[in-house]
Order: sequence, then C-alpha cells, then structure tokens
Amino acid sequence: MAFSKLATWWATTPTAELVWLAIGLSAQVMFSMRFILQWLASERARRSIVPETFWYFSFAGGLMLFAYALYRMDPVFILGQGGGLLIYARNIHFIWKSKSEEQSLAGAKGPTSPSRPS
Repeated sequence: MAFSKLATWWATTPTAELVWLAIGLSAQVMFSMRFILQWLASERARRSIVPETFWYFSFAGGLMLFAYALYRMDPVFILGQGGGLLIYARNIHFIWKSKSEEQSLAGAKGPTSPSRPS
C-alpha cells in the first residue's frame, strides 16, 4: 500500500530534512505566485503587463529557492537562482528609483490648485 510507504518515509526522515523540504516547497509556491499574478493582471488589462508585485514575488521566491539550492549544494540551481536574483533586485531598484523621482517632481511642482485671492 502506498500510504504505508509514505508513513514509513515520514517517520524515518530527519526533522531538518523535512524543514528544508517545506522551505523548498514554500519557495516554489512563492515563485509560482508571480506567474499567477502576472496572468491575472494581464487578463484584467486585456494585454500583457508585468505588475510591480511580480518582481517582489520573484525576489522572495528566488531568494528562498537560492537558500534551498545552497542547502542542496546544487551548483546549477545556485547559479540559476543567483542570476535571477540580480535581475529581480535590479528591477526593484528601478521601481524604487522611479517612485523617488516622481515624488521629487511632485514636491517641486508644489500645490496643483490655483490660490484664490483674498
């Protein structure tokens, strides 16, 4: 019976290994959320778009998968996730920089409504 094999595996697998398995699975869910988010945003807009939160899910999931790859000591997985982290971080940097510049411009323009004479 398959259930008995699963129960035996569960009972004999060290706790640290189960924790890392949970981290790996959680990371994969986090990483997959970015595609679901992008798909839903594109459906709503009826065109292909990449929302800002795509990059946050990408970074969080990539970081978690990178930690999992380090634990597994898998050089291919480490290089793949490490390279992706640089791209995600760079896009987040551009988002933050753009927001900062927009706030600076809005502050320099001052109030948008004309003042009334007294």
